[in-house]
Amino acid sequence: MIVAAHQPAFLPWLGYLDKLAKADVFVVMDDLQYEEQNFQNRNRIKLNDGARWITVPLLRGRQTDRICDKRIDNTGFGGRHHWAHRAWRSLEVHYGRAPGFGHYAPALRAVFSRRWESLLELDLHVLELARGWLGITRPIVRASSLNLRGAKTARILDFCEKLGAKVYLSGKGGSASYLDTELLANHGVTTMWQRFAHPVYPQRYAGAGFVSHLAFIDLLLNVGPEAHAVLWPSTHSAEGTTP
Repeated sequence: MIVAAHQPAFLPWLGYLDKLAKADVFVVMDDLQYEEQNFQNRNRIKLNDGARWITVPLLRGRQTDRICDKRIDNTGFGGRHHWAHRAWRSLEVHYGRAPGFGHYAPALRAVFSRRWESLLELDLHVLELARGWLGITRPIVRASSLNLRGAKTARILDFCEKLGAKVYLSGKGGSASYLDTELLANHGVTTMWQRFAHPVYPQRYAGAGFVSHLAFIDLLLNVGPEAHAVLWPSTHSAEGTTP
C-alpha cells in the first residue's frame, strides 16, 4: 500500500491532486500547527494582469492553533466586500467566458455563497469537489483521527504503520529536507518520490503567457471535463527513485 500526506489546502494546485491520485490512501495532516503565508487558506488564479491570490481571512487565534482549530472571519457576510463574494466575482469576470465555466459554475457558486466557519471543513469540501471532477477515488484519512505520535519522520512512520502502508510517497517540497528515509527503511517502509510534470494548457489572457502552479480550478475552468486527460495523459502511476 502506498500512502501520501499533506496539510489541507484551499483550492489546491495540480501537484497536490497528483500526489493524492498516486497514493492508495491520502492523509490530510489537519492536526499540524497552522502556518501563515502558506496555502492552507489561499491560492492563486489568473486575472488579466497576472496571478492574484484568493485568500480566506481567519479569526485571530493562538500561535499554537492547529489547522483544524482555525475559524474563518466572516465579517460582512452577505455583502459585496465579503471575501467569498469578491472571490466569486473574480471568477465570474475573469473565467466567465472560459470553456469550462458553465460546467463547474453551479458548484463553485455554492461554495462561495455558503457561510463557512471552519477552514478545515471548507478545504475538505473543495477537495471533495476536485476528487469528483477529476475522478480521484483514493480514500482520505484525517490525521487527527489517528492519534499520531512523534514529529517529522517519526510521525510519518507512525501513520504508515497504523495504516499498514509499506511505501511512503513524498513530494519534493519542504518534507524532503527532513525526511529520514533510512529510518523508514529500517521499519520496512520504502520511500517513493513524486514525479509531476505540470501540464501546459490553453488559458484565458493568452497574451500574458502561461502561468503554472495556480489553483486547480484554473485547469478545469479553462479546459472543462477533459481536464483529467490533460493532467494525466496516460496513467496515474508513480515512479520511485532513490534519494
